[in-house]
Amino acid sequence: MKVLLRDFLKGNALLEWRSYFLKLPELKIGPHVAKIPIIQGGMAIRISTARLAAAVAEQGGIGLIAASGMTFDELRYEIRLARSLTKGIVGINIMVAARQFAGIVKTAIEEGIDLVVAGAGFSRDMFGIGKESGTPIVPIVSSVKLAKISQALGASAIIVEGKEAGGHLGTDQPMKTLIPDIKKAVKIPVIGAGGVMSGQDIVDVLKLGADGVQMGTRFAASEESNAAPALKEFYLKAKSEDVVLIKSPVGLPGRAVRNPFAEKIMGGATPIDACDACLKHCAKNFCIIKALIRAQQGDVETGLVFTGEYIHKIEEILSVKEIFARLLNEVEAIN
Repeated sequence: MKVLLRDFLKGNALLEWRSYFLKLPELKIGPHVAKIPIIQGGMAIRISTARLAAAVAEQGGIGLIAASGMTFDELRYEIRLARSLTKGIVGINIMVAARQFAGIVKTAIEEGIDLVVAGAGFSRDMFGIGKESGTPIVPIVSSVKLAKISQALGASAIIVEGKEAGGHLGTDQPMKTLIPDIKKAVKIPVIGAGGVMSGQDIVDVLKLGADGVQMGTRFAASEESNAAPALKEFYLKAKSEDVVLIKSPVGLPGRAVRNPFAEKIMGGATPIDACDACLKHCAKNFCIIKALIRAQQGDVETGLVFTGEYIHKIEEILSVKEIFARLLNEVEAIN
């Protein structure tokens, strides 16, 4: 009789699932080995906090705490909380564009974080910080050139993010067209990000040569996500035609869900009343930290709702455990 993976995962044999099904490879980043090659995207502000990161780590993946916009003390609290909830792999995601970038990275390392994922810019200095403590540094890149530079500087892995991703984008190219050339150019693990929503997507990305995948939007719409209930409901209502590109103060385009605030950004009418100087360089067309906080708290009218291109494929809010179970059942059905 065929055993369903979802039923298998209900027991206490989570970490033995691979020896039973042998469908997906492990993902090794530095000294850390994820039994399931899925990294949960680091979604700010405060969408992916300790509860979500720990839940993903408990399922055998890699959970990320979104550190952008957090104070040092808040980050310490979230890392310690995650550690109390899981013995799995927990990292942080941080925007290089953030003014407190170096301090956030150092604080996370002091707390014994397993790895650091950095995007929305590129920092050469972070590799030296990671090397001192032996902490894996994983930059988000979108080109062969930056992938090679990352490897030369000491990256433990790279996340290759395509245009399908949510939030800040470094390319207008699909992730699946970027993976093959980048995989040939480097010897470190390559993780595909952008538009990964299903077991079929995971299989397709791995067949291109990737060592794992990163999934953000699917986990933003999870029970453990720290998004307010109103924001989660907004995710479920989003249609494909609602997904737009806005100009971020960071200096990069950003993918978001159309709402009154996004319409104002696209129309150029979003004056800043006060500036907290949260970014190293800011276009000052609006305050991105405050806009993202409003959305996280459930204000879907005047908040900025970042999202991946395929948010319309999400039909219900599920627990992280159920999301993993469904993904792995889909993978099993393909093979």
